Amino acid sequence: MAKSAEPVSHRRILFASLVGTSVEFYDFYIYATATALVFGPLFFPAQEPWLQQVAAYASFSVAFFARPLGGLVFGHFGDRLGRKSTLVASLMLMGLSTVLIGCLPGHAVLGWGAPLLLCMLRFGQGLGLGGEWGGASLLAVEYAPKGWAYRYGSFPPLGAPVGFIAANGLFLLLGAFLSDDAFRDWGWRLPFLASAALVGLGLWVRLRIAETPAFVEAAEHAPPPQVPLGVLMRDHLGATLAGTLGTVACFALFYVATLFAIGFGTKTLGYPREAFLGVELAAILFMALGIGVAGWLADKRGATLVLGVGCLAMVPLGLAMPVLLVPGSLGAVFVWLAAGLFVMGFVYGPLGGWLPSLFPAQVRYTGVSVTFNLGGILGGGLTPLIAQTLVQRGGIGMVGWYLAAAAGLSLIGLLLTRRRS
Repeated sequence: MAKSAEPVSHRRILFASLVGTSVEFYDFYIYATATALVFGPLFFPAQEPWLQQVAAYASFSVAFFARPLGGLVFGHFGDRLGRKSTLVASLMLMGLSTVLIGCLPGHAVLGWGAPLLLCMLRFGQGLGLGGEWGGASLLAVEYAPKGWAYRYGSFPPLGAPVGFIAANGLFLLLGAFLSDDAFRDWGWRLPFLASAALVGLGLWVRLRIAETPAFVEAAEHAPPPQVPLGVLMRDHLGATLAGTLGTVACFALFYVATLFAIGFGTKTLGYPREAFLGVELAAILFMALGIGVAGWLADKRGATLVLGVGCLAMVPLGLAMPVLLVPGSLGAVFVWLAAGLFVMGFVYGPLGGWLPSLFPAQVRYTGVSVTFNLGGILGGGLTPLIAQTLVQRGGIGMVGWYLAAAAGLSLIGLLLTRRRS
């Protein structure tokens, strides 16, 4: 039977849920930024620069196919052994994979062994993150006072902008102090190596928290299921489908507005790397604002309504891409990025409370992890690659319609949830 440790403050719980996802997303985003800036020529030599970029984006997508497996593994143990120990293990796996990427030689040294090892370590990153987000959400939500579930649940999603700011802020500083040659040769490795210190901080915080009350209560009433995934598929298949579709929009929008936009803005529109990263850093603050507003509204008006508003707002946002994502007007680019990331807060922030609400405590870790990570494959795994291909064949307007289609899938998931209710 699970035992709860001594009572802990809610501030410590919220900080633990935030710091872990911040570190994990930092690790994830430094890979994304390096993919957009240096990984193409370093690991995937090709005669055409756009083919290098497509290959680099393909390596980025590897983690999204690892994430559901990570969600299954960590979800299984999170439902059987508890949230705390599982979250510690996921953070260690993610951090080790990230540090090793920073030590990896390029294609010029290892030949095709370099991209192979890069993809293997990227797979390790995906396994770790696959178990992180769901567990961090449960840590916050299962401690939340009545009527505060979505505000507490918004803390793990806040790890996304915090990690993004830390990752890209560090890349921006490196760009300011290093020459382009030094950055390509060795400077890009420093953010990966710095992850070791951040992981140490996350582990110190996580090891000092207690098991969640919901898990302890569920274990006292009945033993954990032997195979949580089997129970999930047998009794909660409809909720799993609805939750998976409901997460598609947030992934598609985020990776268009960040990873794809960085590559498109610097390579196609011709903006300087440091200038575009600075604009992204300013725009990401609107995502944090959107998450906070959406969490408050979800507690007051319901998560389904807030998520639905965010999905509908993605349609005009996509249609505005050819008007605002243009060369020679960084202000217009900022307007689109800020608007897109604010809307991102509405389709992402409430998920921290909405997905756990779909499942009982006995299979909640597995349910949240499976739905969030399957939605990541559908909405984010191939999004940068698809967006790059759409631009080559039909222009930036095609990417806008892609965002609208992703929003439509999430609206279907929300409607399925309402029918189940």
